[in-house]
Parts: sequence; C-alpha cells; structure tokens
Amino acid sequence: MRIAIGGISHETNTFSCVKTTLDHFRQSEWEFGEEIIKNHTGVRDFLGGIISEAKKHSIELLPTFWAKADPSGIITRDAYNQLVENLVVRIKQAGPLDGVCLVLHGGGIAEGVDDIEGDILSNVRQVVGPKIPIVATLDLHANLTKTMIKEADALFGVNFYPHIDCYERGKEAISNLLRIIKGDIHPVMHMEKLPMMLSSSTTDLSPAKDINEICWKWEKEKKVIDCTFFHGFSQTDIPDMRVSVLTITDNDKELAEKAAKNVAEEVWKRRYEFYVRHPSPMEALKLALEEPEGPIVINETSDNPGAGTPGDGTHLLKAMIEINAPLSCFGFICDPEVVEKAHTAGVGRFIDIRLGGKTDSYHGDPIETTAYVKSLTDGRFIQSSQMNKGKKVNLGKSARLCIGNVDVIVCTKKGQTLDEQVFLLHGIDVTQYKIVALKSENHFRASFAPIAKKIITADSPGLSSYDLCHFNYKRVMRPVLPLDHL
Repeated sequence: MRIAIGGISHETNTFSCVKTTLDHFRQSEWEFGEEIIKNHTGVRDFLGGIISEAKKHSIELLPTFWAKADPSGIITRDAYNQLVENLVVRIKQAGPLDGVCLVLHGGGIAEGVDDIEGDILSNVRQVVGPKIPIVATLDLHANLTKTMIKEADALFGVNFYPHIDCYERGKEAISNLLRIIKGDIHPVMHMEKLPMMLSSSTTDLSPAKDINEICWKWEKEKKVIDCTFFHGFSQTDIPDMRVSVLTITDNDKELAEKAAKNVAEEVWKRRYEFYVRHPSPMEALKLALEEPEGPIVINETSDNPGAGTPGDGTHLLKAMIEINAPLSCFGFICDPEVVEKAHTAGVGRFIDIRLGGKTDSYHGDPIETTAYVKSLTDGRFIQSSQMNKGKKVNLGKSARLCIGNVDVIVCTKKGQTLDEQVFLLHGIDVTQYKIVALKSENHFRASFAPIAKKIITADSPGLSSYDLCHFNYKRVMRPVLPLDHL
C-alpha cells in the first residue's frame, strides 16, 4: 500500500505587520523526501505519529514535501505559490497512490487566499483524482471551511490545548485512511459553525474541558468515527473565522448532523463562560507575591509568539524589573541586538542595553537599563514537553542577563516557552524560583502545570490578547461574540 505524506502548516495572525516569506519557512521546517522521515521519527508531532502507525501496518510511505513556519503575519503570494507547487509536484512524482495523508493547520492565510488549507486540498485533489482518499490533520485552532470538507475524505483535529495529542492525531489519521482504502469505513462529515470567536481557552479547565467530554461521549457510538470541537483562530480577520464542531461517521449523515448539532448547542449554552478577564502584568505580579511558596508561573498571553506576535514585548518584564522581587526569572524575550552585545562583552561584564520593544510599540517600549552578563549559550536544546517531545530546538545565540533581582533570558529567535529546557540551558532551575515568567498562552501548561504552585495569566495590549475587542476586525462575519451581544 502506497501512501503519500507531507503538508504545509502556518497559523496566520492577520493583525501582524510582519509578512511571512519563504525564508520564514526555510528557517523553521523545510523538508523534502526522506528528510521528513528522518526528522520526525520518534518525535511526538503529527508526522511522528503518522510514521509510527505506518510502520505497524507495513505501509509504504512516500514522503513528499513538508514546510512549517512559526506563526506570523499573512503569507506572501509568491511564497504560498512556491509552497503549493513544491507539494503538488512531489505528489505527482510519487507515482500511483492508494491514499494521501497531509498535515495542515486550518488557520493559514495568504495574500488573496483566505483558506489555504481548502486551496491545498483542492490542488492535491486535482492531482490524485476523485477516487484516491485524502485525509488530513488539523490544529484545534482551525477555521473550518466548506472547501476543506468538500475536498477531504476525513479531517482529524487536535483535542487538547496544550496540543499534547498531535502524535495521536497523526496515528488516528493514517489508521483511518487505511480503513478507508480497505473499504472498511465510508466517512461522512458534518460541520456546525457558531457565531462565536474564542480567545485562548485551555482544555485543562472548564468549559472547554467539558465540551471535549461531550465529544468523546459521542465517539463511543458505534458509527461515530470522530467528533471534534474546533476553537478557531481568532487572530485571523476573515469571514469564515468561527468556532465549529466537526463530526465524522461511517456512512451515516443523519448521525453526523445530530452529534455535531448537539455539541454545538452545548457550546452555545455555555458561551459566556469562555470570556474571562485576566489581570494586568502588575496585578499578576502582586498576586504572585501574595502566595507563600513558589514557583508561581506568570504567562504573558498577549505576546505569545505561538500566535504570531513579535516575542519582544516588554509589558510584563518592565513590571518585573520595577518590582524587583528576589528569585524572579523571565524566559524569554527575543532581541538579537542585545544578545550580540552580551556575547561581544562576555560573561562577567556589565552592558548598557535597550531591551525589547523593537518590532512595534503596541507590545511595550524598549527597556533602557544596565545588565550583568551571567551566561552565554548557543540556544540549542531538545524539547521535553509532551507537545513535540524530542524535537530539536534552536533559538540562536542566547544570553542570561541579571537586571537587579530578575534573571532574564534573551534569545536571537522568537518562540514561546513550552518547557523548562531554555531555563536549564542557562543554569536556571525554575523550581528554586518564586516567580517564573514566560511568553505563552496555554502550551506551557503541559510542562509547567505539574511543577507550579499556581499559574497566573497576565494580559495586556498585544496581538494575542485575550480581549478580542482590542482588535480592529473588518472582515469577520457579523454579528459574532464577543464583538456583538448575542
């Protein structure tokens, strides 16, 4: 059995002023042929799950093209055209196929293309024809469209946020593709969309946790293959940006519709529970200091590079430096200029710096201060979080700076903090600190929830703020929560 694998993944923040080019993909993940197998075998990501499950069934995998860029602004048209061409050409070159298994996101936007996933699936469908089954994995933050449903035989979305089940979803996708090819199942999909936009909502807690449990209850039905609650990506200003529910059944359209409608109704009943106010950075720090023991983890949700923000925001860090509480650390902020200055000066030297705030003023102004260079590294480590465990991470040259009582990790490349490895790389044991601050919305919870005495989310102006009313939406279909009262 011959199955082609590959994909294109990007979560596009249309409010970002930084357009996404081919270089962004090449600097992140850009792989052809056997590179895909080599780089993802043993890694807990979508492709790792696909590869693992294929080996169990002696499936001949035909790796084509895989590209992923860190979340950022809209993809340039030239870049998008090249990405699609790379994938389509290599699927053509793969020869006769029994099926195609793709890794997509669901929140990708290119210049002139609001729905890149639907467009990618359409292009692949044109190549393989109407009879070859196509399945794909999607992120929990996918903005589902009718085109995606039309062009794919089945779509399998992540259930958890943090996304600790990407590996399992990859396994699920290819195992069901195998069942489709053998004729054991005939999938039918039904999608329900609600007039809601969600800010970041962890599935560790209610109400998202409870909605997932309703989905899983439906999956116990004999003919229900999958039922997934998609949160959508609220930083994409497009008409189709909505919360949705997708159910897949084995050739039972009525059951698929019944299940999806039931879950959607439960989401709507609890809609206002999803909108929660979070403290400002200064308020969050004061709350942390009231706690008797640490570590108290404060996540700066409004500058989450995992949602396309610059990663050099200073709102939380500025408040930390102002309070100057003992045993405080911040990991990390992106500032190549400061990193270079630290490496030039060397360990044990003091340097005058303008830290962060260089991309825009929305996420805070630069911090002008003097810092002590405590340690210097190459920014390389192996991810230990259950999300993509085993993945090689390279944040470029990095430095640990001491600004008063605050230890600050500064890196050349942006990224959200998923686990404690970036701290350990710089000699910081987070379990010995009272306050541990980081840039992330929810993915950090997979590693930090087990060791934190408490987690406090700090919100402020930024491209991934929880307050969606801060954003200047122009194209999203109205009325919609929380912009309108419904």
